[in-house]
Amino acid sequence: MIIVTGAKGFIGSAVIWELERAGKGPIVAVDLHKKGERTEYFKSHSICEDLTEKELISQLENGRLKPEWIVHMGACSSTTEMNRDYLREINTEYTQKLWNHCANEQIPFIYASSGAVYGDGAEGFDDKTDPEAFKPLNPYGESKLNFDIWTKTAANVPPQWYGLRFFNVYGPNEYHKGDMSSVVFKAFEQITSQGSLKLFRSHNKDYKDGEQLRDFVYIKDITRWILELIDHQPQSGIYNMGYGEARSWLDLAKATFLALNKEVNIDWIDIPERIRDKYQYYTQANMDSLFSLGLSQPEWPLERGIKDYVTNYLSQDLKSL
Repeated sequence: MIIVTGAKGFIGSAVIWELERAGKGPIVAVDLHKKGERTEYFKSHSICEDLTEKELISQLENGRLKPEWIVHMGACSSTTEMNRDYLREINTEYTQKLWNHCANEQIPFIYASSGAVYGDGAEGFDDKTDPEAFKPLNPYGESKLNFDIWTKTAANVPPQWYGLRFFNVYGPNEYHKGDMSSVVFKAFEQITSQGSLKLFRSHNKDYKDGEQLRDFVYIKDITRWILELIDHQPQSGIYNMGYGEARSWLDLAKATFLALNKEVNIDWIDIPERIRDKYQYYTQANMDSLFSLGLSQPEWPLERGIKDYVTNYLSQDLKSL
């Protein structure tokens, strides 16, 4: 039995898709939302139960559920959420409860951290840097960093554990995320409805408009790596999950227009002042640690990932992997 939290969200539902393809299961699907919601994004034949967060904690504590793995993707992923108490409860304390249960019962544990812990990148993007060196740009990043720091002094640890710092992930099943959905998804919607794409101008003299850089990673690389961690159980620790190469917003835009067989047409807009001083101009995951474990190299460079996403999912109006 494998428990997956955040099961009706973007990465969680994709993880279940990957586990099912590999013949893993049965799977207990856990989500903060009511059971049965978002079923159009979440279709699997391997689900044995559909639980809420509170039900999960109760059934773990009373011994009814005895999983072989817990893959904890459930979280508040909004980078604009300002309620630190809420983020502490959902992103930090809930993860601590699951970690402690896994430590006590000797269950391997995977949890979602975030590339947001690195802040503006002043201290680099290396997952082996002491996490206390980082200064996130928002409360969401703080909540993820706080748990990463907590693991350093945790009294007990699971037999195998992996904290995964996701960078800019895009791909099928993110349709419900609204403002937090990837720019690839937003670009598809804007281009198909308006014929153009809005991109932020640069307010940094070191970067031209559209040349701000991000590490974009396709969901199919992410889910494959998670499966490899489960299958091979390499050294525990915190690991980046990006593509390992910074690409520009213009690269992303051109690839999306190309996948739609349309001419590039950009509408430049200013970065809103309320987020201008928190805006990241560069991210690039150092992937050396992950690949040193013997995991596979990324298979989906930006252009190939966007073509697959646009052609085989968005343009087909498919709502699941």
